[in-house]
Amino acid sequence: MTLLATKESGTLQSDPLLSKRIILIILQMGLSEFNMAKVFSIFEIIEYVPNSVVMKTIIKKKTGNVSVVSFDSGEALTEKISPFDTFIQVIDGIAEIVIDDISNVLVTGQSIIIPAHARNTIKANVRFKMISTIIKSGYEDES
Repeated sequence: MTLLATKESGTLQSDPLLSKRIILIILQMGLSEFNMAKVFSIFEIIEYVPNSVVMKTIIKKKTGNVSVVSFDSGEALTEKISPFDTFIQVIDGIAEIVIDDISNVLVTGQSIIIPAHARNTIKANVRFKMISTIIKSGYEDES
C-alpha cells in the first residue's frame, strides 16, 4: 500500500509529480512482499527519492514498529511529540535530530534515543537514511 501526502495540504494525492512539496511514501510491507527469516540488505529496501522522505515499515506490531527512512537533502519532518521512546540509527549520511530545541548531528553508524514526550524533529541538511524503532510496551510498568 502506498500513500502520498503533501506537506501543504496533508491530503492524499495520486500525482507524485507535483512540484515543491514533500512526499511521504509509506510502504507497509506484508508477508507477500517481505519474507520473514530471510537475509536482506537494509540499503537495498530503501532508496532516495528527489524532494522526498521515504518510509518503509519493516515490522509493525501493537508493541512497536521498525521502519527504514530516507530523507533527500533539505527535507524534514514537522515537529512532533510521541508518547513512546524512539531509537534512531543513521545508516547513511548525516542527520540532524532536534530534541527539545537541542540539535544533535549524527553521522553514519551513530544513534540516539528520542525520549517519550520530548518535542522533536528530524532534518536532512544532506541526504541520509535511518532506522527508526518505536517501543510501545513497558510504559504501564513505570510509575
